[in-house]
Amino acid sequence: MPNGNYTYITNVSRTGSISGDPQNAAIGNYVLLTAAYNEEANIEKTIHAVLSQTVLPQRWVIVSDGSTDQTDEIVQRYVASNPFIHFLRITRFPGRSFGSKVKALHAGLELLNGVPFTHLGNLDADVTVAPTYFADLLLQFQKQPRLGIAAGFVCEESGGEFTSRRSNRTYSVPHAAQLVRRDCYEAIGGYAVLEYGGEDWHAQTSARMMGWEAVAFPELPILHHRPTGEADNLLRYRFRQGRMDFSFGSDPLFELFKCLDRALEKPLVVGGLARFAGFLWAGICRDHRPVSKEFIAFLRQEQSHRLRWLITGPIRKKASAS
Repeated sequence: MPNGNYTYITNVSRTGSISGDPQNAAIGNYVLLTAAYNEEANIEKTIHAVLSQTVLPQRWVIVSDGSTDQTDEIVQRYVASNPFIHFLRITRFPGRSFGSKVKALHAGLELLNGVPFTHLGNLDADVTVAPTYFADLLLQFQKQPRLGIAAGFVCEESGGEFTSRRSNRTYSVPHAAQLVRRDCYEAIGGYAVLEYGGEDWHAQTSARMMGWEAVAFPELPILHHRPTGEADNLLRYRFRQGRMDFSFGSDPLFELFKCLDRALEKPLVVGGLARFAGFLWAGICRDHRPVSKEFIAFLRQEQSHRLRWLITGPIRKKASAS
């Protein structure tokens, strides 16, 4: 059991899996971790989404990362009647922090000791997914033995409708509602604690370095009820993303093209400029890069391939059509 500033509440009379179903045994099972900080507006929607899953998790650990609103009380109402849900509270200084989120997930891992599972998942406390979401992901893992990390596409509300986020890519797996094959998770050493965030980017790049595949599936929507950056000043958030990109060793030319592409995201134009400014500022300040030289070389090789496709791909398509 964890030590320190923790409160641990659970009821362990049963598990959440549907172990009697042969099909479920064939596709494996999963556990979930959720770090929640002041999510009283959304956490109940997330809980209902998990309770509606056709394949429930073996265990779901929800970590309250120092919440000061009603998040804890909402979660605790569901613990008694849903014993596969475990609750852990961490006390820390208030405020949102990328690093504290991953530390909370690491604390939650301790409550998975002794639980058999083939896949480990992260689920943010402000998203909802369809009832077959995790079953569909498990089927994808079954079909693709080298698939290490998988998720759907993040969708955010605009004009009363949820639409796919413009930055979604099949090769970029969002952390919001993802599963990681256990062998892959252990091979990459789990989620890294990073000052500027990007644990999902770091995990999937590390996985691909080791021969695993990381795929986001457009047909599996993840409804995000609190748009990214909403809890922070959006320009400051974009600036910090630029510093994150530098910390991973992103290629400067690729970064320029990416920021130009992101200029159509909110806030229009200035958001992309703020991100590139953060990247340049990190270079001027010689920010520490918490990744290896091998990681940077691999990432830049991937970015070089994508940049070449971005430049030559449309030309080839046009030539073949003419």
